[in-house]
Amino acid sequence: MEFWHDIKLRFARLNTLEKIIAINAVFFVLPFILTTFLYLFKISISGWFDYVELSANIGTAIFRPWTILTYGFFHASISHFFWNMILLYISGRLMLNLFKEKLLLKTFFVGIIAGGLAYLISYNVFPVFSSVEGTLIGSSAGVMAVLIFMASYMPNSPVRVFVFSIPLKYIALAFIFIDLVQIPTSNAGGHIAHLGGALWGYVYQRQFLQGNDIGAWFINSYEALIRAMKTKPKSNRSKRRTKATASSAVDAVDQKKIDDILDKIASSGYESLTKAEKEYLFRAGKQ
Repeated sequence: MEFWHDIKLRFARLNTLEKIIAINAVFFVLPFILTTFLYLFKISISGWFDYVELSANIGTAIFRPWTILTYGFFHASISHFFWNMILLYISGRLMLNLFKEKLLLKTFFVGIIAGGLAYLISYNVFPVFSSVEGTLIGSSAGVMAVLIFMASYMPNSPVRVFVFSIPLKYIALAFIFIDLVQIPTSNAGGHIAHLGGALWGYVYQRQFLQGNDIGAWFINSYEALIRAMKTKPKSNRSKRRTKATASSAVDAVDQKKIDDILDKIASSGYESLTKAEKEYLFRAGKQ
């Protein structure tokens, strides 16, 4: 149990960008582990992926509405995952240097939704896809949204690519050009989703600068869902429980104790903390 407790503590200390990358890493590895587990117990492994990828069939997508988001956390290959995360890290760091972490969440996650919608609409409108049964996975639409947002906001910001410094706008334009010209040749649905995410990133940036946070609905919806899940019916409590709760509230956070723990981490490393100190640091981070 201490292992999982340490994992939770370490995850809580990550910033929003690092958490997104960590979650993507977990969901990249998870299918391989799950497939092996099901195989060992002679359980059929066919079809389970259908419930997380986004289907081009509009009827299937409607009856699996969660796939408009879940498709963005699974990747087809190690290179697909690796380059998405590299590009997200570069553009996401630029965003966090200038804006609050919630903006990254709104740009990335709504970018995934926008890419999914662009994919669904294209496969059900354009005649060339009328006989194609496609599915979509990958976080590229969200990554493109973050990249294009920042490239629109600070187009001339230099990005180090090997030994060259290239303005961010040229990197963004190169990715858009590649997606456009590759639609007729390979992975048309993926490239259309990328462009859908890119469009969201551009529109969001323009509106954001004008004071219109058109992505706020995502965070508002998420927070409303969390509040609804945490809401519990009122019940009578014993005096002993009330005293314990009151005592817990009084002993919320001792800043000196937190400072001492942080000093200990700085001098001896996180592993030098006792189990009690780790638990206290974790509780303090939740205040």
